[in-house]
Amino acid sequence: MKIICIGRNYAAHAAELNNPVNEDPVIFLKPETALITGRLPFFIPDFSQDVHHEIELVLRICKTGKRIEERFAHKYFDAVTVGIDFTARDLQLELKKKSLPWEISKGFDGSAAVGSFVSVNDLNPESLDFSLNINGITKQAGNSSMMIFPIRKIISYASEFFTLKIGDLIFTGTPAGVGPVKRNDVLEGFIGNQCLLKLKVK
Repeated sequence: MKIICIGRNYAAHAAELNNPVNEDPVIFLKPETALITGRLPFFIPDFSQDVHHEIELVLRICKTGKRIEERFAHKYFDAVTVGIDFTARDLQLELKKKSLPWEISKGFDGSAAVGSFVSVNDLNPESLDFSLNINGITKQAGNSSMMIFPIRKIISYASEFFTLKIGDLIFTGTPAGVGPVKRNDVLEGFIGNQCLLKLKVK
């Protein structure tokens, strides 16, 4: 199982980090050891003093595919949820300054929290409201219609480089409002009014 992540997919988020918007999706990977499911806590790693939350819609791949045409992309995922792409921002910035790969700031153990999945049969994935509350206060909110690269484009583009396999996950990018987490924070991720993800920071 692999975790494919899309960066800079919401214009306001790219702007808040002073990042350019690319002509094609920005892709990076997280290893399976990054995954947190259920209600397990997130542990702030010792190597970072500035870990940020990034709420995202997450797709679950249900069919093996390679070089998938955009018009068929909807057939390759069967469920969605919200996930949190935890980012060691201080480490990421240092690596960027040196023009080095920044996977360790994004793919460390526990950096991919994933909520309970819901069937796409009950939803319109192209227009989904989702949000993140921290200690009961909304910190991030977005809608999938705001994506620079829509879901069909993401699936098609990623499948040019990686064979998508059953059980793979795709994090589709975060809206504006990212910021640091601290110990004892309680994070809740929603699609619409349905809470699909809840965890505590330790």
